[in-house]
This record gives sequence, structure tokens and C-alpha cells, in this order.
Amino acid sequence: MIRSYESADESAVIELWRRCELIRPWNDPHKDIRRKLTTQAELFLVGVLYGEIVGTAMAGYDGHRGWVNYLAVDPEHRRAGIGRRLMRRAEENLTELGCPKLNLQVRTGNHEVLEFYRRLGYRVDEVVSLGKRLISDTPEV
Repeated sequence: MIRSYESADESAVIELWRRCELIRPWNDPHKDIRRKLTTQAELFLVGVLYGEIVGTAMAGYDGHRGWVNYLAVDPEHRRAGIGRRLMRRAEENLTELGCPKLNLQVRTGNHEVLEFYRRLGYRVDEVVSLGKRLISDTPEV
């Protein structure tokens, strides 16, 4: 089952992200969740199997492009179609909002994930991704 995130899911979602090695020191997962819940919270999806959260996808649409972050599938449940179903639901939700194109970012060395997205029809855009942190999630040292 795929449904929108609920506040009771926080611990299980963060633990899933840890198992999937998505958490980085510069991104506080609690803050990321709180921030997402302020904007298009219904697009924060969780995949549930036998009452356990086994997948997530955090989608959003800014009026120009859609984005997906934190696509995660529990390593014990990979290759069962969960990631594909989460992405399909995110794409459907974004399409309903009038979103013409979906973007996402994958770390360059993550070849398995790049291949997963290629199988779903995603292609590498000839662009350079830039970023600038406006609010630090890590304490100043």
C-alpha cells in the first residue's frame, strides 16, 4: 500500500533512510521531514508492507518542475517493484498538479540507482547541479 506520510511514521522513516544510507551529516532528517510537512505534505509518500514502512518518496512541485527526494526502499525488499510503484504514484500526483517535467538527483557513483531510473525512462540531463545551503542543519564548530 502507498499512502501519504503520517506523523507516527517519523521514527520508522528515519530508520529506513539510515538503512538505505540516505542520511548525510549536512541534512537533519527530522528537519527535512518537518520542512516537507509545511509544503505539499500529501506528496510525501510511504510504502507499507504488512504494517511496516518499506519505502518512501518525497515529491514536490514548484510550478515549473517536480522533484523527488528520499526515494528509499528497504534493502530486504528491493527488486519487488516497491520503488517503481512509489515513483509511479509520485509521477501521477505531480501530473495531476500540471507538472510538465520531473527532476531528481542521484550521486554520481550510485550506478545501481542510476540504472533503476534509466529503466523507468529517466535520462541524464546535460546540466550541472549547483547548490547553496541557506540554513545549516549542523551546529557550527
